[in-house]
Amino acid sequence: MNGQVYKLFLVLGFIFGSIAALMSYLIAFREYEHHYPTRKEPRSLAMQTALFTFLFFVLAMLAAGYFLDNFVSIQ
Repeated sequence: MNGQVYKLFLVLGFIFGSIAALMSYLIAFREYEHHYPTRKEPRSLAMQTALFTFLFFVLAMLAAGYFLDNFVSIQ
C-alpha cells in the first residue's frame, strides 16, 4: 500500500492525540488542584499526564497503521 495507511494513521494520531491530551490536562488539573495549595504543582503534574496521553495515542495509532499497512491485505 506504499505507506498510505501508515501516513493516515499518523495524522489521525496527532489529531486525536492532541484532543485527548487537552482533555486529560483539564481533567487532571482540576483533580490535582484540590490537593495542592499553589497552582504550580498541579500544572506540572497535569502537563506530564497530557504528554503521556499524547504519546500513547500517537504511538498506538502508529502501531495500528503499521500493522494495517504491512500485515492486512485489502483487495
